[in-house]
Amino acid sequence: MTDQNREIIITESGMRADKAISAALPELSRSAVQNLIVGGHVFWDGKPVAKSAKLPLGSVLVVEIPPARPLDVRPENIPLDIVYEDGDLLVVNKPKGMVVHPAAGNYDGTLVNALLHHCGDSLSGINGVIRPGIVHRIDKDTSGLLIVAKNDTAHRHLAEQIKAHSFTREYRAVVYGRIREDGTVDAPIARHPQDRKRMAVQQSPSARDAVTHYFVTQNFTGFTQLRLRLETGRTHQIRVHMAYIGHPVAGDPVYGPKKVITSLHGQCLHAGLIGFIHPRTGAYMEFEAPLPPYFTDFLRTLRPEE
Repeated sequence: MTDQNREIIITESGMRADKAISAALPELSRSAVQNLIVGGHVFWDGKPVAKSAKLPLGSVLVVEIPPARPLDVRPENIPLDIVYEDGDLLVVNKPKGMVVHPAAGNYDGTLVNALLHHCGDSLSGINGVIRPGIVHRIDKDTSGLLIVAKNDTAHRHLAEQIKAHSFTREYRAVVYGRIREDGTVDAPIARHPQDRKRMAVQQSPSARDAVTHYFVTQNFTGFTQLRLRLETGRTHQIRVHMAYIGHPVAGDPVYGPKKVITSLHGQCLHAGLIGFIHPRTGAYMEFEAPLPPYFTDFLRTLRPEE
């Protein structure tokens, strides 16, 4: 067995191959496990195994982990909605549907590809070649503002503000149900124990503190429009917290109801305001992005409560 291979012993009779691998190698996504099996990289008794194969107790699976494919992150001439730019940073209004940085399945067409074309070599290198300039991120189907650092000094200053919770981030959202009063969700978040693509509220050693403040903007029949302010910035934080209190974000295919509002093409969530202390001048700066058309079009389909 090479350093890139793994041996997995089946500890439960009749366990499926894909489930056994996911349980033993949680660092692999479900799609990565499926691709390994379909690609003939998983063996049982010397032969490739099917993902649905039910294995006897004590069986040994050999999983070949192919060498990581080196990423060639290329500049692409993709239009950017730049709200502000100077020699140290940019504030970009990201459209819904754009991935922030390259990853498996999204090597092109990302915000990073566009930034490399726009900025050339003038991006911070703290987060490596895959995420140059990226100080924080928002989900693919979340629209709105994020900040990009052009040098390492600016990156460090901005990252410190995020860590100290002095970095202002406000979102706009439409959620299911009627919320009567403003409130706060203070509930720790960690990776979901069964589904590695999801996050969940958990009381576990790996969970990290997460705090979301929400403010009612308008009530509609069956929905509420909110303004939300992040005190922390965990993965999927708003989506997880709102689902946790019984008010998932409209259109959310991961944390929302099974019957998804497909016309939204993802969650109705917009990073509408960002504020920070400029790393060079020390001045506080704040920027706001108006609600995008997909959001306002959805609001027009809702009936206000009287």
